Amino acid sequence: MPALKPTDYFATVLWLGSVKDSEADLRSDSTGDMPLTFAGYAAEFHAGLTRPSCSRVKQQYPRYTEIKNTRQLSIVSQEELDFIAADIGLETLAPHLIGASVVIEGIQDWSHVPPSSRLVSEGGPGLIIDMENRPCHLPAPFIEVENPGLGKSFKTAAKGRRGVTASVEQEGVLQIGMRLRLHIPDQPNWAMID
Repeated sequence: MPALKPTDYFATVLWLGSVKDSEADLRSDSTGDMPLTFAGYAAEFHAGLTRPSCSRVKQQYPRYTEIKNTRQLSIVSQEELDFIAADIGLETLAPHLIGASVVIEGIQDWSHVPPSSRLVSEGGPGLIIDMENRPCHLPAPFIEVENPGLGKSFKTAAKGRRGVTASVEQEGVLQIGMRLRLHIPDQPNWAMID
């Protein structure tokens, strides 16, 4: 019995980019296409089959423990970028300022798709959604440089709208204009019983 079910929701890729070194500069450089391997996108700082653990998983592992890399890409939606921009007083928020890898459009409430969902293109690539990418203060100075006085508002405006982290499940070339179908886990909601 299939554990994932295809939905009638499709995402269109609007923008692609990569961060060379997020510790030095969080901004991403745009690209026209993105060849993906199981290790992610080679030009991306977050590429690799494994990664050192970070603050996102500090409850599970001591910092810098080598773990499987489920955070190869940062995928944001144009719809949510527009909400963030409006909340901080911008007409548009450029994705390179927040270190995005992929900008999609077409799926509402993108940041809250279920973990383990997939974005799949016929013949590849296929991406696994890990979890919501929580907003942080790191994009603020880069937003501030291009939009004086507005960077400090990013973290609050981005809450619940920062997109998701993802990794590659099927290799292929991600391209601007490509359509990806959303597949979600076929399981009931879990409720903890005391």
